[in-house]
Amino acid sequence: MGKVTTMRGVFPLHEDKSYTSESEWVILKLLCRPLNQLDQTYAAELSAASGGQISEARCDELIRIVRISRLPGLGTWMARLLAEINLDVDQVMDDDATVMMEAVNQRAGYPICKEATCHAFANLQQQWAVTNEPVSE
Repeated sequence: MGKVTTMRGVFPLHEDKSYTSESEWVILKLLCRPLNQLDQTYAAELSAASGGQISEARCDELIRIVRISRLPGLGTWMARLLAEINLDVDQVMDDDATVMMEAVNQRAGYPICKEATCHAFANLQQQWAVTNEPVSE
C-alpha cells in the first residue's frame, strides 16, 4: 500500500497529525483515555466523563477519527477530514472516493484532494475490499 501514498500530487493519506485541541487533549489525558482507545467507548459516555466539557457530537467525531484511522493506508490527518464531513468507517470503505474527496474540498473551501488523491483513495478502497480487513469498533 505504500506506493499509493507516494504518488505525485496525492494528499498524504497515510500521515498522522493531531486531531484534538489542546484542551481536549488535557481533558482526555486527565481521564486516562488514550487517544488510540477512544473507539472503545460511546460518545455519550465520553462526553459525560468529561463533565460536558467535550460535547457528545465532538466525542462522536473523535471516536470516528480513531476508527477511520485504523484502515490500512490512512492516517489521522485524512481520518479527521473524513470524520468532519460526518462519515463513519463503513462509508469510508464503501462510498464513492471522488464524492468523498469533493466533500472534503468543499468543507475546506479549497482543493485539498485533487484527482490523484481520488485515484489513490479508490485504490485503497479496492485493497480494503480485497483483503476484507476487519476494522475494530
